[in-house]
Amino acid sequence: MKLLIDMNLSPTWVSYFSDAGIESVHWSKLGNHYASDKEIFRWAKENGFIVFTHDLDFGAILASTQAMGPSVIQVRTQDTMPEKLAGKLIEIIKKQKEILDKGALITIDEVKAKIRILPI
Repeated sequence: MKLLIDMNLSPTWVSYFSDAGIESVHWSKLGNHYASDKEIFRWAKENGFIVFTHDLDFGAILASTQAMGPSVIQVRTQDTMPEKLAGKLIEIIKKQKEILDKGALITIDEVKAKIRILPI
């Protein structure tokens, strides 16, 4: 499992995922900082990454295209820093690894996680 961290999330997430044994990279290390969501989505799909974002556009792309991937993890909280969310998020990612590998949209907030199997 490899996570592509979107520009709207802190690069500090990389070390939290690494400590949990999850490979990840922040988009700022790979591409144009002003790349469109469609470009980032396409890159993730072509390279076998799951998109980790705070942006609703990736879910909209999945829905409008009926895509089977890549999987997307959306954080829907005000505080998106790893110090606040990493424990819960990493637990969910590890628990749902098989579903994420097959294709899913997971939306996480302070209270719950909602999982939709692709296509949506």
